[in-house]
Amino acid sequence: MSDKLSKKTGFLNKHAEDKSELSSFLAAAKGAVAAPEGSERGRLIFALDATMSRQPTWDQACHLQEEMFIEAGRVGSLDVQLVFFRGYGECKSSRWVSNSKELGRMMRKIRVQAGRTQIRKVLDHALSETRKKRVQAVVYIGDCMEENPDLICDKAGELGMLGVPVFVFQEGQDIVAERTYREIARLSNGVYLNFDEGSAASLRGLLAAIATFSAGGREALERLEQSGHKGAQFLIEHLR
Repeated sequence: MSDKLSKKTGFLNKHAEDKSELSSFLAAAKGAVAAPEGSERGRLIFALDATMSRQPTWDQACHLQEEMFIEAGRVGSLDVQLVFFRGYGECKSSRWVSNSKELGRMMRKIRVQAGRTQIRKVLDHALSETRKKRVQAVVYIGDCMEENPDLICDKAGELGMLGVPVFVFQEGQDIVAERTYREIARLSNGVYLNFDEGSAASLRGLLAAIATFSAGGREALERLEQSGHKGAQFLIEHLR
């Protein structure tokens, strides 16, 4: 009996140790978002739903990215990769670019097409990229979700463990999409925000803050916040 009790006690102690180690690992992973080091350039993935429902606001999205580069350029250098999906199973990524005009040209060449969402592919691509070389953040802009949410959230959780927050911006009021979008942000330690045509200025400011975060890390974001930048203030509050 004593042997059984001893074994049971040992198992419980081991279980407690494992749980403690897991908690420590999760806490460390949550704070693992790193600023680029030295001359390293920040890397941000800018992902867009290019299915037909996005047509009314597609041109607006093409202009929003310019502010990201302007603000990021004040604190460091930033490379951005455009990822988009549309049509029947089409999900593409651009080369990494370092200026807003080049990214803008690529975005203007894209035409929306009817199709289903492919958010899981976007997150899987982000995982692949950051395993090659650290990606500081992912920005995703979309309006709906037509996939298995568990499979999407699994990828979001992996990104969170690798220290890559996903900043999700939702157009419209699709409740199904909102639930999944919020989980993507939570699991990756990112931020969810709903926006409409009237909140373009707020979105522009937030994208500028995210670019600053990607190029210079938390310290650069805090400096931007101290200057009174609304987007940085909002981001700092939601990253706590």
